[in-house]
Amino acid sequence: MYNNTVDVSKENLKKAQDLKMMLAQSETFDDDIEFLERVENILDLDEAQYPKFTLAKNKARFSRMLSWYKSKEEWLDVAPLSGVNKLFKQQTKELEGIRSSKLDYEMELETGTLTPSQRSYRRDELKMCKVQEKMAVHLIAKMQVKIKSGRR
Repeated sequence: MYNNTVDVSKENLKKAQDLKMMLAQSETFDDDIEFLERVENILDLDEAQYPKFTLAKNKARFSRMLSWYKSKEEWLDVAPLSGVNKLFKQQTKELEGIRSSKLDYEMELETGTLTPSQRSYRRDELKMCKVQEKMAVHLIAKMQVKIKSGRR
């Protein structure tokens, strides 16, 4: 009987630790998402203000995305109109995929049937989608201005 009590206590402790971890991640996630919604251009942020990702692959992905979008913004200043048009088409198509993935992650998180580790993974991926969407929308808007001014 004593072993059963110890097993139940260990199980309850594990559940409590999982819940504590989920709450901490939830607060960080919600804070990051709230902050991202207020930011006009992620590229203007200081490194300390960058969103926090729990997955190493997303930390690396974010850094690659950041440098890619920065280089594209600089390129826009000297880019030929034909190149801008081509990139515009690619980015608008990619934006559809980003939004589709974002919706999938949001729906999975709403089901409430995920384990804590699955939930953490999906939240991280959702944050990545939101960041990528924000950067893509900003770049597309800049390209639209360049395209309109180039056609006059």
